[in-house]
Amino acid sequence: MVLKLLDRLEEVIIATLMAAATLIIFVAVVHRYACGVPIIQDFILSWDFSWAQELCVFMFVWMAKFGAAYGVRTGIHVGVDVVIKQLSDRPYKALVAFGLLSGAAFTAIVGTLGVTFCYRLAQTEQITPDLEWPSWIIYLAIPLGSYLMCFRFLQVLVAFLRTGHLPAVDHAHVDGIEPVDGIDPIEAAREGGPS
Repeated sequence: MVLKLLDRLEEVIIATLMAAATLIIFVAVVHRYACGVPIIQDFILSWDFSWAQELCVFMFVWMAKFGAAYGVRTGIHVGVDVVIKQLSDRPYKALVAFGLLSGAAFTAIVGTLGVTFCYRLAQTEQITPDLEWPSWIIYLAIPLGSYLMCFRFLQVLVAFLRTGHLPAVDHAHVDGIEPVDGIDPIEAAREGGPS
């Protein structure tokens, strides 16, 4: 139950940040280029969007940190495993487990360094240039995202040791498009057949 809640929270954070950043960028671009339209010029010029770019950069950083953890959980990270997959079962499992443990160790170290950095930064009065937020709040993405990614590496490792399977994504699958009567709609479209 807690893991499903964490999975959902992770997805909601990523989707919300992505949608909000896209909306803010759209409004900022309209603001920038609609100022030449006389009818709405006075109304639009009264808005202050000097903070939009900085906020979007911060949102994309947070989205990337949480997205990396999501990528570990779902198996969408790129990996070079051509040689490893050619090995017999025992060396294959040992190398995969070593890789997952290495990922967990690295992200734990980065998370710990991030906590130290944020703690020291919180002792200062450093703020962001446009939003004037405390900088340590922005940098919390490092420890939070790294520790979540470490947890995901350990979660994948435990599942791999139990089942022998890693999470994988079928890149040909599209949500909402299911094969009908044994005909894959994507393959049918490629061949010019019924869809």
